[in-house]
Amino acid sequence: MDPLHAIALAFIQGLTEFLPISSSGHLVLVPVLLGWEDQGLAFDVATHVGTLGAVVFYFRHELWPMIRDALGTLRGGTRTRESDLAWFVVLGTIPAVVAGGLFGGYISTALRSPLVIAATTAGFGVLLWVADARGSNQRPESSIGWRDALIVGLAQALALVPGTSRSGITITAALFLGLERQAAARFSFLLSIPVILAATCYESLKLVRSPVPADWLALSLGTLVSGVVAYLTIRGFIALLGRIGLAPFAVYRLLLAAVLVWIYA
Repeated sequence: MDPLHAIALAFIQGLTEFLPISSSGHLVLVPVLLGWEDQGLAFDVATHVGTLGAVVFYFRHELWPMIRDALGTLRGGTRTRESDLAWFVVLGTIPAVVAGGLFGGYISTALRSPLVIAATTAGFGVLLWVADARGSNQRPESSIGWRDALIVGLAQALALVPGTSRSGITITAALFLGLERQAAARFSFLLSIPVILAATCYESLKLVRSPVPADWLALSLGTLVSGVVAYLTIRGFIALLGRIGLAPFAVYRLLLAAVLVWIYA
C-alpha cells in the first residue's frame, strides 16, 4: 500500500470511529472517489489497534478502578460506582456480541451496498438530530443504571448494519434516555472498548490464516496515525459537545448520504 494512502485512510478511520458520522460511509466513499484499491484486512486490524489504544489511553484513569472494583465484587467486595459502571459496560456489550455472532456474517455481505449505507447514514442521522433536540440533557454519568446500559447496548447492536455509526446510535439512545451530551458520549466510548477489542481479535484470527504477506510500513502507519487522530478526536468531541451540540453532525450525515446516492444511484 502506498504510504500516503495508508496515512489518509488511517486518518479517516481515527476521525470517524468516534464521531457520530459513520466510518463505513467514508471508507466506502473515499477509495471510490480517489480510485484506490481496498486496504485489506491487515490494515483494518492495524487501525482498530490504533483506535483501541486511543480510547484506552483516554480513559486510563477510570479503567483501572473500574476493573479492580468489578473484580472485587466477584470476591465478595463492596460495590462501588466504578464497579457498577464496569458491569454496566459488560451488560451493554452483550447484545452486540450476540447479534454479531448470529447475524454478523449475513449483514457484512448482504447489507454492505453503498445505497444501504446511504439510507442508514441519513436515517440514523435524522434520529440523532431528534434525540439531541428532544432529549432532556439533564442526567449526569453517575445516574446511569442497568436499564440504561441494556437499552444503549441494544442500540449498539444495530451498529452492525453499515452506515449506522456505533457512536452515533449509542449516543442517540443515551440522549433519548435523558443523559447529558458529555455523559452520553463518555458512556458510548467506554462501551466501544470491549467491542473494538472483540473485533480486533476476530479479525486477527482471520489474518493469521491469510497467506498475504504483511506490509509492515503501512500497518505501522495505520496504527500510529489512527491512534493519534482517534485520541485527539475523542478529546475534542467531548469538549465541544456542550457548545455545538450534535446537529452539525446530523447535517453532515445527510450531506454524506446525498453524495453516496448521487454517485451510486
